[in-house]
Amino acid sequence: MLESRRWIVLSLFVSVGMIFSARLFFLQVVETGYKIAAQDNSIKRIVMHPDRGLIYDRTGKVLVLNTPIYDLMVTPKSAKKLDIEKKKMLCEVLGITLEEYEKLLAKASINASSSPVPFMKQLSKQDHARIQDRLIDFPSFFIATRTVRAYPHQSLAHVLGYIAEISDNELTHDSSRYYSGGDYVGKAGLEAFYERELRGRKGVKNIWVDSKGKEKGAYRNGAFDTTSIAGQNLYTSLDFDLQQLGEKLMQNKAGSAIAIEPSTGQVLAMISSPYYDPNLLIGKDFSKNYNMLVQEENKPLFNRAVTAHYPPGSTFKTVQLLVGKQMHVINDASAFYCNPSLVKCHGHPSGDLHRSIQYSCNPYYWNVYRRIIYQNKIEKVNDSTYTVAEDGKISDGYNKWLEALPQFNIGRKTMIDVAAEKAGRVPKISLYNDRYGEGKWNFSNIYSLGIGQGEIELTPIQLANISCIIANRGFFYPPHVVTGIGKDKNKSISPFYTKRKDVGVDKEHYDVLINGMRDAYRMGTVGPQAIIQDLDICGKTGTAQNPRGQDHSVFICFAPRENPKIAVAVYVENAGFGGDVAAPVAILMVEKYLKGKVSKEWLEKMISDKQLIVTKVPQVVTPHQLYKDTIK
Repeated sequence: MLESRRWIVLSLFVSVGMIFSARLFFLQVVETGYKIAAQDNSIKRIVMHPDRGLIYDRTGKVLVLNTPIYDLMVTPKSAKKLDIEKKKMLCEVLGITLEEYEKLLAKASINASSSPVPFMKQLSKQDHARIQDRLIDFPSFFIATRTVRAYPHQSLAHVLGYIAEISDNELTHDSSRYYSGGDYVGKAGLEAFYERELRGRKGVKNIWVDSKGKEKGAYRNGAFDTTSIAGQNLYTSLDFDLQQLGEKLMQNKAGSAIAIEPSTGQVLAMISSPYYDPNLLIGKDFSKNYNMLVQEENKPLFNRAVTAHYPPGSTFKTVQLLVGKQMHVINDASAFYCNPSLVKCHGHPSGDLHRSIQYSCNPYYWNVYRRIIYQNKIEKVNDSTYTVAEDGKISDGYNKWLEALPQFNIGRKTMIDVAAEKAGRVPKISLYNDRYGEGKWNFSNIYSLGIGQGEIELTPIQLANISCIIANRGFFYPPHVVTGIGKDKNKSISPFYTKRKDVGVDKEHYDVLINGMRDAYRMGTVGPQAIIQDLDICGKTGTAQNPRGQDHSVFICFAPRENPKIAVAVYVENAGFGGDVAAPVAILMVEKYLKGKVSKEWLEKMISDKQLIVTKVPQVVTPHQLYKDTIK
């Protein structure tokens, strides 16, 4: 019995010993991960940052490229062991004081202790050359090379966006766990929207170091190293020459100009003014320049093209016409007298639906909107007096009107692939119930919505999309800038941008609107100086009331009338009548795109020279020769 127990206990000890031996063999010989972890103090792990993808225009011109920068990296844990004399020597090399050294080291220690982190960022080429060879005596420090953006031009700041160091808040919410402190990330425009595609994949290089921190070569001959992979390139629909003309015409003005190809939804140009030189937001002066731009009263960092909310003014009459016709509350022969006692208007011939667009009649659309709201339930009392029928409930018609607007992307985002887009504003019934009391408001409280005033607000990209809808006779493709992703353009864009969207208005309802827009350009509300006879343009002016200053100038158009190639929306703040400033900007852009040149150079100069704001944003001069191989 005892003999049997002795063998059981012995077998148990032998079995446990064999298990431990096998596990120890696995950890020490087979599984090297634990060994690497144990040798953390003797292996320097260097993160290899990839190049971001490049960005091109529709003809292959490089819009954004990369340039190398040099960061001085430190391993805080080992740097803290330096004696005072070594610290002084290093400060002399770096050209900083001992106090500055301690502050920089303390800041670096927040993000890591035993891993390398940035100590001094974006050294100049001269500083890099001066410091590089002298760092051999300070093994806790080394130079890491990475790239930042560079721009061979001074255009497209808002649509391209910029990159900057990732914030603590962004790090906290980084579910991908890709980023570390000191990394750069897209902050606006395409850079932010396509961050995952542009950023690439990091690599890792493991360096063997001795007990004094001096490098002894690659660990295990690079067996555990990984290669960084550059980000994917973006190919855009942007026309660089058209963009530059638009920026020239919009200089010293506040507002936006957007051009789109109606048949595809591809954005040809996107101007937000005032703009700034994108080269301001690169390099070690980033923080200084960024703060300067933030403090500029005209807000040059603000992308008005996709973010600013404006009353659309009379350009909104195009939507009211289409909604009214689809609801069958008006037809082509509907005629309303231009009665300025209903709503203020300018002197022009009265007439039918065609002339209401040609001359932009406000009282006409007072009546159209009233019919929409009361669903045509208006009774004639005598020769000159009309009243609403008992079953003409205002909330029913208002809700039907609200249901029609989102089809035009009014009140919701277009989902353009540029970061920070806003949805605009469409007032709900609850707004008026809260303001006047439920059931206590009527048409007199909301009639200004009929002519694009009051509480309704659109973004310039929404106005440009409306122009595309009219050009296409009832459909659009979601506006987008990027047309291809990848080195060989082999990765298509999201199917969302290639799917046709119908707005729910029958095609036959567009003829009278388009004909009216053509005559608005030829012999209507567009000034004669802006008319270019051989351009078959259909346009609509707008003059949006501004309680804080002069009216805003608005214009939408497309050309040619049949098989349109370009649709444009222009909004110029405090510029007055829509035909005076916004229309010439749009028409000159149309001519440039369709004919490759501007025929009325005097008009181009007159509009370019018109100063409606005085911007204080400095320009950074970039020698063209530096990038002569990238812009052709």
